[in-house]
Amino acid sequence: MASVLNVKESKAPERTVVVAGLPVGLFSDQLLALLVKSHFQDIKNEGGDVEDVIYPTRTKGVAYVIFKEKKVAENVIRHKKHRLARKARHAELTVSHFSDKIFSSVNAILDLSVFGKEVTLETLVKDLKKKIPSLNFSPLKPNGRISVEGSFLAVKRLKESLLVRACSLLEKDRNFTSEGRKWNRQNPQRNIQRSNNSLASVRTLVPETARSGEMLVLDTDVFLYLQHKCRSYESTLKKFHILSQEKVDGEITTVCLKNIQVGSQLNNAKHVKELIEEWSHALYLKLRKETFILEGKEKKEKRMIKWACEQLSSRYPEVLINFYRAHIDIIGSSSDTYLFKKGVMKLIGQKVS
Repeated sequence: MASVLNVKESKAPERTVVVAGLPVGLFSDQLLALLVKSHFQDIKNEGGDVEDVIYPTRTKGVAYVIFKEKKVAENVIRHKKHRLARKARHAELTVSHFSDKIFSSVNAILDLSVFGKEVTLETLVKDLKKKIPSLNFSPLKPNGRISVEGSFLAVKRLKESLLVRACSLLEKDRNFTSEGRKWNRQNPQRNIQRSNNSLASVRTLVPETARSGEMLVLDTDVFLYLQHKCRSYESTLKKFHILSQEKVDGEITTVCLKNIQVGSQLNNAKHVKELIEEWSHALYLKLRKETFILEGKEKKEKRMIKWACEQLSSRYPEVLINFYRAHIDIIGSSSDTYLFKKGVMKLIGQKVS
């Protein structure tokens, strides 16, 4: 089984891309590797000469593609959409820069007992396996715990799926009292209790509009990018006369949508919700985040990093820069965030790690 070491030993990390989302189980490993090689050699996909395809790897559905030229690897990453041939059911691929520091395989332990009696856990696990086949699930324990293993992207998708499931449960049970409650500033995932009221703590995150409107839960990074970098978000709300109330709470953001124009179509809010879910899913697969840590650095170095980010902002209009007291987040496509970080490090006189 191949691994990151194969790439490091080839001395070609800059010419290597990580390809995730390969259809597992449809073909033999050898045939799938040939399909991947054919795809990335095609000029239509911004491809070029492929030196090697490393597959299978330690992570299901993930391959390493090594090009003969660094420029081709960068062009492939800039190409927004990659889909395999028809025989591979046009599987949508996620392509990113190779890094020996990347988490090519992630282990996580889930406590599904937080859903209480709201769902049958066995059915929930079965649905998750079907939705994200690239993940490996251990047997479900009597206490509701289960361990999963897979690529970082697959685990992120799992997190999103569980948040959506929690959101749908909230919508089915709107008979709750939220008037006068303050927003809970703690991590909502830690607040869910094992009882018939297992979703009570999440309910404190839902504004009053959720009773008569539509609600959805998004990854905060995705939401901020959607709000600040995608014109379609605000224009769609305006077009369909929708009031949007958003609450950012750590890694998740709760969005409540409500019709504000008298006589407007009742399903407008639902339609807008579906659009936002579609956009957010696409962004979820596309976006990457890099973080510059400011905490513990000298004031001069902090100012230099902030200055460098501001200088590069006009050169990379598709990159969202979020300034915080202890750090700076840059969010964008894999190629943009990589080049942005590289530019910042160059301006402050440091090497890219």
